[in-house]
Amino acid sequence: MSGTSTTGSAGALQAHRPMLLGLAYRMVGSLPDAEDILQDAYLRWLTVDRESVAEPRRYLSRVVSRLAIDKLRARRASREAYVGPWLPEPVPTGGEPFGPLDRVEQRETLSVAMLHVLERLNPIERAVYLLRTAFDLPYTEIAGILDRSPADCRQLHHRAVAHVGQDRTRFTADPAEQERLLTAFLAAARDGDLAGLTALVATNATAWSDGGGRVRAALNPVYGADKIARFAAGVLGPHRTGLRFDRTEVNGQPAVVTRQPGRAPYLFTVGAAGGRITGLYLVGNPEKLAWLT
Repeated sequence: MSGTSTTGSAGALQAHRPMLLGLAYRMVGSLPDAEDILQDAYLRWLTVDRESVAEPRRYLSRVVSRLAIDKLRARRASREAYVGPWLPEPVPTGGEPFGPLDRVEQRETLSVAMLHVLERLNPIERAVYLLRTAFDLPYTEIAGILDRSPADCRQLHHRAVAHVGQDRTRFTADPAEQERLLTAFLAAARDGDLAGLTALVATNATAWSDGGGRVRAALNPVYGADKIARFAAGVLGPHRTGLRFDRTEVNGQPAVVTRQPGRAPYLFTVGAAGGRITGLYLVGNPEKLAWLT
C-alpha cells in the first residue's frame, strides 16, 4: 500500500478515534484492551476496499463493536479466576479522550459506577445499550453495525434497560454533587467521624474494592451505611500516618488518589443520588493504576 493511501487510512480512523475509543472502553472497561481493539480495527481498515465503504464511521463502529464483543466473550475464564471484585480500570478524562461528555448519558455510561453495572449484560446487550444510550444511534444504524434487525436491536435495548434500570437510578447526581459528597466523605473519614460518614451514605449503598490479589482490599462487597462508615474509617482514618489525598478526575467524575509512604496508591470514586453516596469504588490493583506512576 502506498504511503499516501496509508496516510489517508490513518486520517479516517483518527477523525473518528474519540468516538471509537469511547465505544471500545465502555464495552470492555479497560483502556489497554480498548487501545488494542482500535489497533486491530486500524489493521483491518488498511486492507478494506474503501470505495466499497459508504460510511467509514459505521464501518469502523462495526469492527470495533465486534472486536469488543469477542474480547468480552474471551475473558470470561480469566474473570472467574480474578481475586475479589472486579472493577473497570479508571482512566483520567481531562481533554475528553473519549469524545464529548455533553449529554448526561455520555457522562453516565463512562462512569466507573455505570460500567460496573453494565457487567451484568451479555456482550450483545451491552453493545446495543451503549450504541443507543451513549451515542444516540438509531436502531437502523445499530442493526447495520451488529448484523441484527432493527426490531431485534430495539428489543435488546429494552432488555438491557430493564437489567440496569434499577441501579441506574442510584447514580443520577451530577459531578458537582458528587464532588461535594466525596469531599465531605473524605473529611469525615480522615477525622474518624463514624456518625458523619453514616449520614453521607445511603442505607442501601455498596462499597466495592478491587485489589486484584495484588494489594490489600476487601474480598467481598461491603453493604449498608454503618458497615461502609466503619470500612472507610479503617482505610482512611486518622491512624493512617502520612496519608495524602490527591484530587483528580476519572471517567468524567471527581475522584481522589490516596498515597501513603511505603504503600501502593488507591483510587476512590463514588456514585450518588438523592444527596447520598450510593456506591463507593476503591481501585488498588496496580495494573489498573499504571498511569499514576
